[in-house]
Amino acid sequence: MDKINQKTLKLLAQYIPIVARVHGGSHPEFHEVHRIYDQIKEKIKNNKKPDLTKEFSDLREITDNYKVPSDVCESYEAVYHMLAELDIAYHK
Repeated sequence: MDKINQKTLKLLAQYIPIVARVHGGSHPEFHEVHRIYDQIKEKIKNNKKPDLTKEFSDLREITDNYKVPSDVCESYEAVYHMLAELDIAYHK
């Protein structure tokens, strides 16, 4: 993962727990997003070239291809956009 993605990962590490706390009640799927993000983070930490194919596939399925729900805040939206960006970067 390059420097841009490292910055994105750090931002996600800040945003995801907050979004889960704020929106987890009305959007329980976000708890799965949080769990999968933690798996991604752990794989990246333990491996220079991690296989994240399954994690990104699961994220696309859970988030309906990162479709932002209409009743969420900008932070939730930002998380989905950052995850989509990482997904695209990973598959290039």
